[in-house]
Amino acid sequence: MRNILLIILAFAITNCKSQSSEELNVLFIGNSLTYFYDMPQTLQMMLNETHPNIKIDQSTFPGQSLSGHLSDIITSRTENGIKTREKELGETTETEIKIAEKNWDIIILQTGTVSLLIPENREIKVNKAVSDIKKLVNNPNCEFILFNTWPSKKEYPKQYCYSSRMIDKSIEKGTCCSPTIENLEQEIKLINESYHLVAEKNGIKKSDNGTKFYEILTKHIEIELYDDDIHPNAYGSFLNACIFYQMLTNKKASELKYIGEIEPKTAELLKKVAK
Repeated sequence: MRNILLIILAFAITNCKSQSSEELNVLFIGNSLTYFYDMPQTLQMMLNETHPNIKIDQSTFPGQSLSGHLSDIITSRTENGIKTREKELGETTETEIKIAEKNWDIIILQTGTVSLLIPENREIKVNKAVSDIKKLVNNPNCEFILFNTWPSKKEYPKQYCYSSRMIDKSIEKGTCCSPTIENLEQEIKLINESYHLVAEKNGIKKSDNGTKFYEILTKHIEIELYDDDIHPNAYGSFLNACIFYQMLTNKKASELKYIGEIEPKTAELLKKVAK
């Protein structure tokens, strides 16, 4: 009996090891809100410490929307921007090529915050882009995560508007706008609700980066998370990486030794907030 139990235990341990060593491929699709301060590379360094089998890749271009990833051919690029044209019949965008490269296990989708705050754009363009990307993926078991972003530093009150023609020609009014936002609390609530609607509509998970930014902004005001009005700095990028580390591993970022180039005390605080 004892020998049988030992055999079963040995098999279980071997099976667990084989599962944990199996390569897991993760793709970020987004723009500069994802890649600022090399967030995907920071995440990979964290994973290398505990889960080197998880491999991070990205298709991220400055200013690119999710819909643009499927409709735009990049004609030129600099460090700070790209020039594009609408793709023609038979052409394939760089992101479409990247999606076809592997049987991705997890795809993390990020688009500009404003694009979700304007209801018409959220319903017509963002939802369609998420749905279309899902259809392109070869792996039927691929999991999708919506990257829930954060408030901007623009002064209140604020409101965001798009030309209706930019969204869809069928819209009769000239412009489509977000609600007027009076304060930070209202803005984070609106952002989180907007991401929740898209995630629910498309049957996918969402991250909680916006809420974690809000926690730092309200409880740890000595820590600056922004490089400008909207992009994360080194601290904001590190916090984002911690959040995705936990989502991908189900382990606490606070247990990591890795701190990159962040001051140890600040890194530990950011790890704890990411929980």
